[in-house]
Amino acid sequence: MIVRLGLLSVLGWALALAACGEAENAGDRPESARAFPQPDRPVSDLGANQFSTEDKRDSQGEARKVMDMASIAPGMTVADIGAGEGYYTVRLAERVGEDGRVLAQDIDRGALERLGRRVERERLDNVSIKFGAEDDPRLPEDSFDRVFLVHMYHEVAEPYPFLWRLWPSLTEGGKVIVVDIDRPTDRHGIPPALLACEFERVGYRLDRIEHAPELAGYFAQFSRGATRPDPEDIVPCTGDDRAANAEGASPQG
Repeated sequence: MIVRLGLLSVLGWALALAACGEAENAGDRPESARAFPQPDRPVSDLGANQFSTEDKRDSQGEARKVMDMASIAPGMTVADIGAGEGYYTVRLAERVGEDGRVLAQDIDRGALERLGRRVERERLDNVSIKFGAEDDPRLPEDSFDRVFLVHMYHEVAEPYPFLWRLWPSLTEGGKVIVVDIDRPTDRHGIPPALLACEFERVGYRLDRIEHAPELAGYFAQFSRGATRPDPEDIVPCTGDDRAANAEGASPQG
């Protein structure tokens, strides 16, 4: 059972949001001055934070299926990037239990404020909230067993710096979990071959991609590779790269 210390929860997310201005000025990092490539594809507009009712998603077994596929277990530390209204955040909090931690991150301040109130209302003391950036999830290094990117990666306007800066946040054996839809990136989806190509160009290894009816899309899992390239050495994926990658990145099942 999750320890219920609501006052500490609400203070935590309030302080995190209050510190956002300082975080936004953290442009003096050495890598910030380096040139990352632009994606050779369109980027979806930001979608609604609550694109379907939670009851409907639960009736289809969505969160349970994704957490099972991602092997989420008690005691894990998980980042929910693009957390929105908290559909995955609250369910991850229950799954990891009082010995685990969930960091909910978004670039929408309004969504984070609403999620903060929900965290307080539901007394989720194992949840923290953080404001992110389009090109940087702003996660602490060597901290997360799993990082969730659910129906949001196609909206990341700067995918190469975003993934490059995400890379150090994984623990040894940590995984990045992506759930998305196989359709063009300007239609709120991303083809699996393109997804795999972009991740691999920044130093990740594709573990598997699987189709699941509960998701109305596909599940992808990536591991951190041994090294990541310097930002100036990242080569953006092109149409030819995506075609070459398509067979190996087709969802199974």
